[in-house]
Amino acid sequence: MIARMPLDAPFNRCEISGRKTGAIQRFLLFSMKQTMNKVFLKETGNDNDEESLPPSLRLPPNSKNYMTPRGYQTLRVELDALLRVERPKIVETVAWAASNGDRSENGDYIYGKKRLREIDRRVRFLTKRIDEAEIIDPSARQKSDQIFFGATVTIRDTNDGDAAGQIWQIVGIDEADASAGRISWISPLARALLKAYEGDVVRFMSPSGLREVEIVAVRYE
Repeated sequence: MIARMPLDAPFNRCEISGRKTGAIQRFLLFSMKQTMNKVFLKETGNDNDEESLPPSLRLPPNSKNYMTPRGYQTLRVELDALLRVERPKIVETVAWAASNGDRSENGDYIYGKKRLREIDRRVRFLTKRIDEAEIIDPSARQKSDQIFFGATVTIRDTNDGDAAGQIWQIVGIDEADASAGRISWISPLARALLKAYEGDVVRFMSPSGLREVEIVAVRYE
C-alpha cells in the first residue's frame, strides 16, 4: 500500500517572479509526490514469519490454532492498536523526517523506517493468527473431570508432597503466560494432561527431567 502526502502540504517555495514560477512549483510538487511514494512503499520483508518463531510459538504441522475468547480478543486489540494508532503516528514521523533532506544521518527517518518494518511484520503475523483461529470457550463446556483445551487443572507433584499443588489453565500458544498460570496446549505438561482424568497420575519430561504429577481437580471457567 502506498501512502501519499497531500499536495497542499507545506514545503519551501521558491519566490521567483514571472512565468517560471508555476513550472517550478509543479516540479516541486511532482518531486514531493515521488519521494513520498518511495518512502511509504510497503516493504514486505520475509512473509514466512512462522519460521523465525521460537519452537514454543510454532503451530504443529496440520494443527488448528486453538485459542480462548480472551486470547483472541487480546490479539485483536493489539492488531487494532498497531493499525489505528502506532502505525499512523510512525508514518507521520517518517514523512516529516523525509522532508528534512539528507536521510543517511536522519535518526527519526532511520528509526521510523525500522519501526514500520517491525509493525508490518507483526501485523502480518497477527492477521494470520487471527484468520486461522479456532476459538474454544471453556465456560461453554459441560462439567467434566476429563481434561480438554481450556481446562483449568490443579496438579500435585508426587515426589515433593506439595499439599497446595499448582494450578494451570491450558490455552493457545499466543496466550501462554507462566506467571499468570497459563500454559500452551503444545507444552510438555499440557500434552501429558490432555485427555487425562481427575485422579490420574501422568508423567512428562520437564527441563529438569522426568516429572510425575497427580491431577487433583479439573474445572472449566
